[in-house]
Amino acid sequence: MRPLTEQEIRTAFVNCTKGEAKRLSVPRGLADRPWEDLDYLGWRDPQAPDRAYLVTELDGRLRAVALRCPRPASWRLRRTMCSVCLATHTGGVSLMVAPKAGKAGQQGNSVGIYICSDLACSLYVRGKKHLDPGARLPESLTLEEKIQRTVTNIAAFVVKVTA
Repeated sequence: MRPLTEQEIRTAFVNCTKGEAKRLSVPRGLADRPWEDLDYLGWRDPQAPDRAYLVTELDGRLRAVALRCPRPASWRLRRTMCSVCLATHTGGVSLMVAPKAGKAGQQGNSVGIYICSDLACSLYVRGKKHLDPGARLPESLTLEEKIQRTVTNIAAFVVKVTA
């Protein structure tokens, strides 16, 4: 992924108002992100733990999605698989829900995805962030194929939000 500016991120949101996009917390230190290892930019809002955001490029245009997610609960410590990178975590995968873009979202329609709670799928796929032993099932795919699968899975979710 190419490096993004705060303004590019704010203008890319598809499922919230311009005012909401202007007020949300964009991550600090954008210049220090490992952009060459990211397939999308994802972050949790430090001021609102039940909110998360992701930004990706789709059909040559930036698309950003606002997500709602549950706060971590100690009773939810079961092993769950991420739908994006296919890593399994004990308590580290959350169902994140995005209001659909446009009129459908205004009517309360939403779509959800099980995704790594820290939104670091790109780093898990590349081995830049470590998983617990047994958290990844053995696969015969190459690293490039795993990266492509991650990109495809994120794009499919964003398409559902914008459809």
